[in-house]
Amino acid sequence: MAKFITFEGCEGVGKSTQLKLLEEYLKETGQEAVFTREPGGTPLAEKLREIILHDEMSAECEADLFAAARCEHIDNFILPALGSGKTVICDRFIDSSIAYQGYARGLGRKRVEEINAYALNVCMPDAVVFIDMNPLESWRRQKGKIIENDRLEAENDGFHLAVYKGFKELARTEKRFISVVPDEDKTATARKIRQALRERGLIR
Repeated sequence: MAKFITFEGCEGVGKSTQLKLLEEYLKETGQEAVFTREPGGTPLAEKLREIILHDEMSAECEADLFAAARCEHIDNFILPALGSGKTVICDRFIDSSIAYQGYARGLGRKRVEEINAYALNVCMPDAVVFIDMNPLESWRRQKGKIIENDRLEAENDGFHLAVYKGFKELARTEKRFISVVPDEDKTATARKIRQALRERGLIR
């Protein structure tokens, strides 16, 4: 049965690495899944990604564009893949909007959920893997690699701590969340994630 799994976390905590390791594991074990990302996942959503991540805009406009890209992604990638029986694993989804625009930008969770009503009603994840690590102590920070690929990554420490607070609150209140504290050994973290997903019957 097709499942929808998302990965969330702050910048530089190893989320992309864990997605890659999970993809490798699923391929090795013959479990069919497709991997995608937000914002993005379709040609139109990728165009919106470039605007969102590189052009200055208000918090409300930012939230609206994320939601627009999400609607496109849902209709033209996620739902068709799920409908064909494939498990979909997505790098970020609505919980990032709640953490980044709701908490860190100050719009509030309620406003972000209003903007994302379509996603809330049509396409919510079966599970959210949350890499639970303070962004000020991230692997990227520990290695001295302060990479600013886009304007969200370039925000100040207060912003990133507010994002983390938002994720922590979601993890505390939402049953869909699977919180994983990462180990320095990335393969140990990958094992934790696989075990948690197995326990929920989402992978073998």
